[in-house]
Amino acid sequence: MNETRFAQAINRSLDDALARDSSIVLLGEDIANAGGTFAVTRGLLDKYGADRIIDMPIAENAIAGMAVGLALGGFKPVIEIMFMDFMTLTMDALVNQAAKLHFMFGGQGSVPMVVRTQHGGGINAGPQHSQCLEAWFAHIPGLKVVVPATLDDAYALLQSAIDDPNPVLFVENKALYPMKGVLTDDLPPTPLGKARIARAGSDVTIVSYGAMVYQAMEAAEQLASEGISAEVLDLRTVQPWDEEAVFASLSKTHRLVIAHEAVEAFGVGAEIAARMAQIGFDELDGPIMRVGAPFMPVPFARALEVDYIPSAARIIEAVRATDV
Repeated sequence: MNETRFAQAINRSLDDALARDSSIVLLGEDIANAGGTFAVTRGLLDKYGADRIIDMPIAENAIAGMAVGLALGGFKPVIEIMFMDFMTLTMDALVNQAAKLHFMFGGQGSVPMVVRTQHGGGINAGPQHSQCLEAWFAHIPGLKVVVPATLDDAYALLQSAIDDPNPVLFVENKALYPMKGVLTDDLPPTPLGKARIARAGSDVTIVSYGAMVYQAMEAAEQLASEGISAEVLDLRTVQPWDEEAVFASLSKTHRLVIAHEAVEAFGVGAEIAARMAQIGFDELDGPIMRVGAPFMPVPFARALEVDYIPSAARIIEAVRATDV
């Protein structure tokens, strides 16, 4: 049982996938010799060579476009867009091409590609290197969006993403990269679209994903000391999201809070809240509350960024607002 970092779990998942499937190729900026901006692909060039671990120029639109072509040509490309902010440059290839080709070909073709990208604050990288834009892509039919929170999920969800016959956006919160833990051996792929109960509870449901799961867990721990039992549900996949699991938890606790690091307005939490208000209205004993970042760019200054990113304290405040 060796201690592993979150980033190393992703590296091991890529390593195992490359070893078992020769059609998998990695593309990205500085991913070969340097191992990427966050060293996630370090060591893979030495094992698999420059034909499969391919350094690309600083041209995200070209990386995404090449990946679509490779996927249509029988390869399984896994690309890295080093900050989610730069996904803006991939929009045509992903939104207008990759997401729609299976539909436009009448189901006769597929685009088996994975886009790894990093979102989130915590390193004072400012408004152009810290955004959480997953709601944009969750809005696009034909794309799946995965946001792991644990080492096991970082490994196993990436395996599932690579095995999926159509495009998957795999979002990694860079604040989690140093997180240490024990990676379970011989993990089977985790199905996309299935949430997990991170902490069982009976008084209120807190739904989250990615790094915000740990703020939700901290909030649940503090609430427990006051006699309030919070259930924390980790979505793991935000498109498709596990509506059945959220509804089942709401039916047990009768109160709902959704927390994410992304801007609150028009976010993942808004979709979940609207759907649960529609199908779970009779289960609700209080208002559905959302917790997200304010409607402003991510600040550079450490003191401002700390206040910008949703905290356990804000989740607790939202829980109290459900009349628990």
